[in-house]
Amino acid sequence: METIAPIHAADARPLARHDLDPVVAIDARLEGRTRRAYFERRLASALREPDLHLQFAIDDGEGLAGYILGRVMEGEFGRAAPGVRLETIGVRPDAKGRNVGGRLLDALAAEAGRRGVVELRTAARWNDHAMLRWLDEHGFVIAPNHVVDRVIDATAIEAPVDGPVTVREGHGPGHEIDYGAPEGNDYERLARDTCDVRAMSPADLPEIARIDRAITRRDRSGYIRHKLDEAMDESGVRVSMTARRDGAIVGYAMARADLGDFGRTDPTAILDTIGVDPDYAHQGIGHAMLSQLFLNLAALRIERVETVVAPRDLALLGFLYDAGFAPSQRLPFMRSIAV
Repeated sequence: METIAPIHAADARPLARHDLDPVVAIDARLEGRTRRAYFERRLASALREPDLHLQFAIDDGEGLAGYILGRVMEGEFGRAAPGVRLETIGVRPDAKGRNVGGRLLDALAAEAGRRGVVELRTAARWNDHAMLRWLDEHGFVIAPNHVVDRVIDATAIEAPVDGPVTVREGHGPGHEIDYGAPEGNDYERLARDTCDVRAMSPADLPEIARIDRAITRRDRSGYIRHKLDEAMDESGVRVSMTARRDGAIVGYAMARADLGDFGRTDPTAILDTIGVDPDYAHQGIGHAMLSQLFLNLAALRIERVETVVAPRDLALLGFLYDAGFAPSQRLPFMRSIAV
């Protein structure tokens, strides 16, 4: 009987531009559909900003055996310490049983540690038993964060969309605490009338960073710039927005709609960051932005929006629950890295 040699972490190499076709082919075999646009954006992002991406591949005699994609987190979940978000991992079906996935994960963790990253983060559905078993075998534990989501249904399409939604041609939380207050029991009724909500642009960065500093008491300009780039350039659909009063930006919501993160194939948007100028707190600004976001997502036929809340951010959690969010069927996981 032939003995199959194990693949070691030393065999892992950085993912390269020429890997795109085999990566797409492996993913299509695993998922039953092609997600070429997603991988094109991720590979392009890694080439453009290598400090923010960790992407590895392993080869065997048949070519590409597997790949793993991770992205550096700089301020998500209200954390100051850096982390890496494990976005997706794939192993060619005939290469399974050779610990390809484990070696890819080891390579990702080793590089993350060299960069001073202290933990890996990811998420999986509670009933994805194969993935849960794999995460358990490789040292992941349940993370303390709350994953919440909201179905985009008829309650989100009661009024016309106020601003344009930008879709790329060819393709269909910090620690913020004040997000505005609900208007009675009818959340959707007049929320968008409290301010002018429009699509975000790169020119909005200085005002967004100003609001973030007022909320967090920290200068996170680099983080905000990277999240803006990710929301506007690395996502298949642009759904980030700002809220204005008398022409001045008083709030922002950074969201992205993509197929691929954590192996996700359903039409889901991710709300990364939302913030309101403290001088305009409790005036419905946060609800206005979410109301518009739900309308935009409904128009794009995106079925769900998801976000992650830090365990002690009870104000944000209460705000999201009031806006129709509920505990997700997806569980957050983390793995510590020895630095």
